[in-house]
Amino acid sequence: MSFVDGQVRVRVPATSANLGPGFDSLGLALTLFDELAVEVTDSGLEIVVDGEGAGVVPTGEDNLLFQAMSAAFDLMGETPPGLRLECTNRIPHGRGLGSSSAAIVAAIVAARALIVGGEDRLDDAAVYQLATDMEGHPDNVAPALFGGFTIAWISGAAAEVLRLEVNHDITVFVPPEPVSTNVARGLLPETVSHADASANSGRAALMVAALTQSPENLIFATEDRLHQSYRSAAMPDSYKLMQQLRVEGIPAVISGAGPTVLAFARGISDWTPEGWAVHELSIESRGAHIF
Repeated sequence: MSFVDGQVRVRVPATSANLGPGFDSLGLALTLFDELAVEVTDSGLEIVVDGEGAGVVPTGEDNLLFQAMSAAFDLMGETPPGLRLECTNRIPHGRGLGSSSAAIVAAIVAARALIVGGEDRLDDAAVYQLATDMEGHPDNVAPALFGGFTIAWISGAAAEVLRLEVNHDITVFVPPEPVSTNVARGLLPETVSHADASANSGRAALMVAALTQSPENLIFATEDRLHQSYRSAAMPDSYKLMQQLRVEGIPAVISGAGPTVLAFARGISDWTPEGWAVHELSIESRGAHIF
């Protein structure tokens, strides 16, 4: 038998990508977690979802967790006779906090842990590549897997990452309604001006410095001209809140494709719009891991 006995449990952090100017490249792991418990059974598929997405996400073979696990098993040359998945979800869905990347990463890490000698068959680089291939972009996948602050890019077809350890207080404002990533991405123009591209290039470089050594520059480093204003039509309340915070000198961005607003500060919960959720978080140094 190539499978371990008993249950494997994985914890994976929420993530925030883009961080203003770092479109499809910069990401942070946050101290908000989904947990996945999986075991091999004699036959069939059982998926139990508690928390975010309960009663909404599919619980059959079209479930994203199952699809990611199946892809990992295929790479390792194994097929379990059956699976039971128990999902405890705290990461809001469709809010720009990396719920799909968390699901993909957690599932692949769990599949690897269910195989005897799984880490020899599928190392972290292979996990990262598979997760990126499934997600389509590496910016949320990287911090979900490696934790901390990540700079992610594609070289040819290979997913690459540089991880940095940073420590900042974070507040996220989560609106009650989701926005589809595809809808948000569809609002982006096909081309941008040289001036806007140049401005974002400089701000993205400054963002790395601000997060690692000069936090006083975060208000400047979080400026963006490539995506947030174009997406404002799909999330006007989020865009308004972000601008209000910035006017007050609080570094704030749209998290990922939105509509969550992320601010590099704490003690600002009074800004929470009615009906929104607010979470005071930190940057999580650990990515997905067995616990």
